[in-house]
Amino acid sequence: MSAKKRIKPMGGRIVVQRDEAKTTKGGILLPEAAQQKPREGTVIAVGAGKIDDKGRIHPVGVKVGDKILFSSYGGTEYKTDDIDYLILPEEEVLAVYN
Repeated sequence: MSAKKRIKPMGGRIVVQRDEAKTTKGGILLPEAAQQKPREGTVIAVGAGKIDDKGRIHPVGVKVGDKILFSSYGGTEYKTDDIDYLILPEEEVLAVYN
């Protein structure tokens, strides 16, 4: 199942594909239970934008393909085909980077 074609976030939410867990500096790969989930990922879908009290739509400030940093405990996890996705509100995006 391709999440890019089937997941459409609503409002000011975005869908992020988490980056892979990295090895330690010594090259040791920790067991999954001991690893902290990556807080970096790639935006794969964006909603139309948040609607304010007057009915105006405020577009989301990130676009598909952007690499982002996001808060540790935010969003809703969604897993398919062994790929971790995260659906989160735009407000939980901390930064966009290259």
